[in-house]
Amino acid sequence: MVVSGAAGATGMAVGQIAKIKGCRAVGIAGGAEKCNYVVKELGFDACVDYKSQNVAEELRKHCPKGVDVYFDNVGGEILDIALAQLARRGRVVLCGAISQYNSTTGIKGPSNYLSLLINSGRMEGFIVFNYAARYGEAAREMAGWIMAGKLKSKEDIVEGFQTFPETLLKLFRGENLGKLMIKVADA
Repeated sequence: MVVSGAAGATGMAVGQIAKIKGCRAVGIAGGAEKCNYVVKELGFDACVDYKSQNVAEELRKHCPKGVDVYFDNVGGEILDIALAQLARRGRVVLCGAISQYNSTTGIKGPSNYLSLLINSGRMEGFIVFNYAARYGEAAREMAGWIMAGKLKSKEDIVEGFQTFPETLLKLFRGENLGKLMIKVADA
């Protein structure tokens, strides 16, 4: 399984759950610090630094038989690269497209979508609210993993509501590691 945005709140959970379920997990993140965290702290098998490495080459190296599952949090160019590496009957989970949210030239969809046809692949959107009936089941399973030390989280907490505009920009610039939150008051 390949996960983009691997050092963000969703990506780090997805990759760790993949490992718990017996998959090989390869993350994609921006910067050596994030990649080191993903591998050394979260237990991913590898992490590609999209800022300093050739993502296509690294995915071919880490997924020599192709990508069976790609969990997409970023869209854009990274999605196109993952589609080019798709294995036969590979699956693409669309969960986010942070690279496209502030586009001033229009949303860029996948230009390599024919890989889905050629590889008999599938692409499907993932919205957590579609699984509301299973929240209890997920909470119990995840709580067990957290208590057993198998599932870790990291919070990037910025103090003060007045920091909201700059804190939000951190998210779009990829400057956060883990769940980005604003602390507005002491408990």
